[in-house]
Amino acid sequence: MKKQLSEFIGTFLLLATVVGSGIMATNLSADHGVDLLINAIATVFVLGVLITIFGPISGAHFNPVVSLYFLFRKKLSTRDFIAFSLVQVSGAVLGTWFANAMFSHPTFEVSVHHRAVLGTFLGEVVATFGLLLVIAMKPQSASLLVPAWIGAAYFFTSSTSFANPAVTIAREFTNSFSGIAPSSVLAFVAAQLLGLLLLLAIKPLLKVDES
Repeated sequence: MKKQLSEFIGTFLLLATVVGSGIMATNLSADHGVDLLINAIATVFVLGVLITIFGPISGAHFNPVVSLYFLFRKKLSTRDFIAFSLVQVSGAVLGTWFANAMFSHPTFEVSVHHRAVLGTFLGEVVATFGLLLVIAMKPQSASLLVPAWIGAAYFFTSSTSFANPAVTIAREFTNSFSGIAPSSVLAFVAAQLLGLLLLLAIKPLLKVDES
């Protein structure tokens, strides 16, 4: 329960930050570049804080694809993977609703922001592959390198680096800067799973010792 609570709180706060900072950004500026910068900075900082706080408790996954990676590595049981995924998704959705409510948006709304095209699909593959590569290569530095990767990928990937099925599912419930239309969710999650498969295929060639 302690690990599951950590994953729930961490994912809740992550989505409250991603969605809340996106709404705040559009309230402050009509420049989409400035909006993206504000959104990215807030996300980078909160990721560093959350990984530092919850890493020693649950591993600070906040992401079903990360949990699935550890399941494949036999570092997480099937039961824990299911429990983690459920609390990650539920925490993400509640964090999104909370952010909507904070900024006087309808608490329950659905995005109309269609994002799924070939370019964003490829962007999500790269974003997720890179995130998992960081975790595989330098897990002891995750509190620094994971935020750094996500911050960079906000700007160099066409998808703005969701890299997380829980984040993707939750962000369909905000019709704001951070939202994604339900019709785009499946393509993004498929891209994220493909990023995981690529990492699993390539990692043995890198001879990474994570023991």
